[in-house]
Amino acid sequence: MILLKDIRWVYQGADTAVLHGLDLYIRRGETVVLCGPSGSGKSTALRLMNGLIPFFHEGTLDGEVRVRGEPITDLAQVGRVTGTVLQHPRRQFFTDAIDTELAFALENFGTPPQRIRDRVGEVIAELGLADLTGRLRELSGGQQQRVACAAAITHGPPLLLLDEPTSNLSPRGIADLTAILRHLREQGVTLVIAEHRLHYLRELADRIVVLQDGRVGREWTRAEFAGLTDEMLREEGLRGLDAPGRAGVAPAFAYGPSVEPGESRPRETAPAGEAGERAGVATAPGPGAGGAGVALRGIRCAFGGRPVLDIAEAHLPAGVITAVTGPNGAGKTTLARILAGLQRHAGQVLLDGRPLSRSRRQRACAIVMQDVQRQLFTDSVTAELRLGTTPDHAEHAAAVVADLGLDGLGDRHPLSLSGGQQQRLVVATARLSGSSIVIFDEPSSGVDRRHLQSMTRTMRDVAANGAVVVLISHDADLLALAADQELRLCPLR
Repeated sequence: MILLKDIRWVYQGADTAVLHGLDLYIRRGETVVLCGPSGSGKSTALRLMNGLIPFFHEGTLDGEVRVRGEPITDLAQVGRVTGTVLQHPRRQFFTDAIDTELAFALENFGTPPQRIRDRVGEVIAELGLADLTGRLRELSGGQQQRVACAAAITHGPPLLLLDEPTSNLSPRGIADLTAILRHLREQGVTLVIAEHRLHYLRELADRIVVLQDGRVGREWTRAEFAGLTDEMLREEGLRGLDAPGRAGVAPAFAYGPSVEPGESRPRETAPAGEAGERAGVATAPGPGAGGAGVALRGIRCAFGGRPVLDIAEAHLPAGVITAVTGPNGAGKTTLARILAGLQRHAGQVLLDGRPLSRSRRQRACAIVMQDVQRQLFTDSVTAELRLGTTPDHAEHAAAVVADLGLDGLGDRHPLSLSGGQQQRLVVATARLSGSSIVIFDEPSSGVDRRHLQSMTRTMRDVAANGAVVVLISHDADLLALAADQELRLCPLR
């Protein structure tokens, strides 16, 4: 199905090859997982398979690439036989509505209109998308990921390529994706999945390929993979095979319709009746309950008249890491945008007891977005770090860069880095910003096991300096390492 032979690829403007000597053969109907450290070439290998290299990304390519036995001559040719799900789905949308996005490829291929309508309806029903409403830009990251998966398979390609498909998905979303992939596999679709989170693939993958420094370093069959110990995986820099679990952390002081009942708790100063009824529990104050940090009062937000977030009261203490969790569509990223002053809303946001306007929050806050490419503004890693570093924190820059595995990349253009390296670069700028409020929104997409630990150390350093640290994540591995308290949100009914 796919042949990559003696591949060497250098992105335009880069000094070193991302792939060099890559040999990989994938059989028809096989499910292959590409894993390995951040920057090892996983996403680049997928771009070879769907023709984005060399027909979209510029650079120098040597070696042989064949899909279904034929060399790739143009994007239209390979687009008929492949579907691709990118790590950040917003980058692959061409329309702003679910049905038109699903119809897009079929329309380009000249499919009769009635067949398009029938097929789009089939996929919406098959993937359970009928419950999603609103424009694509209004959906959560996880909901956008579901739409991207649907759009990639609507035209019925025999080859599906997925790049970190679980990066924005809740545990329920991962279970739904696994069921979809199993169904496609049973239909004979060839699946190639670049992924750091491996637990959901242990019964699905036929072969696991570890990329190291741009070439195949190791391969395992499904049976061999299942027999690996956690220590063996750690030596390869890979995450564990078991679905991660974590001990419960203290619930945040919060109540309101968007707060999961029984998961968070009211402040002792809140009206006992309403707070106790909504939260379902009442316990002693947690860290920072005296008032230092961010307080939310009467926060409400709606999109197009549809309520998406309603928090009567919450407290996010300074000096600790507050994890904001909950299903896709519960309002986690909306809360991040409110805290950062990027989203209009009703209610008050206070810092250390003083109300903060949206403009003051924009100056006081640093945020690591889900799609960090939207936060890269300069032409080198060094310039990017200087742009966001305050003089008081400049002396720590070298240590932060080294800990996050970015040393030696100072002259690289930020957009030439891998997804994980870009993620860590923006995390570094947030660490060095000296902001009073620092928000990490799904910061671990594209991040391997080793860098999860360095990212946790970075967040703890920020908290130790007295900042309010908010971690929005579905990544149980990261939450187990980093979370001090949890604010669990639920979708509004």
